[in-house]
Amino acid sequence: MNSQPSAASAPRPSLAQWYEGARPHTWANALAPVIMGTAAAAAANGAHLGKAALALIVSWALIVGVNYANDYSDGIRGTDEQRTGPLRLVGSGLARPSHVKYAAFAFFGLAGIAGMTLAILSSWWLVAVGVVCILAAWFYTGGTNPYGYRGLGEVAVFIFFGLVAVLGTQFSQLGSLTWIGFGGACAIGAMSAGVNLVNNLRDIPTDKEAGKITLAVRLGDRATRILYYILVSIPLIASLSFAVHSPFAASGLIVAPLIVKAAKPIRAQEKGKALIPVLGTTGKAMLAWSILTCVGLVLSLKF
Repeated sequence: MNSQPSAASAPRPSLAQWYEGARPHTWANALAPVIMGTAAAAAANGAHLGKAALALIVSWALIVGVNYANDYSDGIRGTDEQRTGPLRLVGSGLARPSHVKYAAFAFFGLAGIAGMTLAILSSWWLVAVGVVCILAAWFYTGGTNPYGYRGLGEVAVFIFFGLVAVLGTQFSQLGSLTWIGFGGACAIGAMSAGVNLVNNLRDIPTDKEAGKITLAVRLGDRATRILYYILVSIPLIASLSFAVHSPFAASGLIVAPLIVKAAKPIRAQEKGKALIPVLGTTGKAMLAWSILTCVGLVLSLKF
């Protein structure tokens, strides 16, 4: 007997639900590295806004693609059945798994097209980097042995949304790398990994039950909170180091109160849904840090 839903009865998520499923609270993880990479290029008089726009499309399309890919992979494994976080399309039964998978592939395709264009305008070896990024996005929770289930999610986020995204953006515009770019890449990577870490801290109980061994599951609640503090402190350390270049370049220190606010539920030992605001506030702090640092580095060229 065919148990598949008919076309008439198939789930049809609304545009608003597709938007929520793309997890817009994570998009700062895509914007911040491009802003920082462009700022690092600008500090060396090499910024190119057209290439920055292409890098932004690549970064944004990748993060939307990986969000849909995670939704699909976790959903078909049943990991999301007891989820306390934001909406999941497959886990909630709102969308067919195949449709969510196709949406992920569509955004990976968009990232590939924009990335190929950027490579043509800068360096062909960036194509290989783009292929690795797409494969890493899919196999985070996809495939038969996803590395996100082995405690490597934060490492991947640090590498791909920190080092690769920031330094790739700078290189595509400047044609070389600088210590400011490297410092900014570590800062953005750390904050981005912090967002991912809090997401996994919130889901420790359900992930354990589902057999999803994230870094938070491996470390436990207390050590995960300590690691979060370390990760969100790195941008402030980077800002202090940028002061060697120019006092204006240390402008990212202004976000310190926002970082303290983001960490408040972590300090208060909140759990479950009470940790959801930390995701958004940490992302806002990361985006604000990148913008303020960009402004500071541009001002350092003027004064």
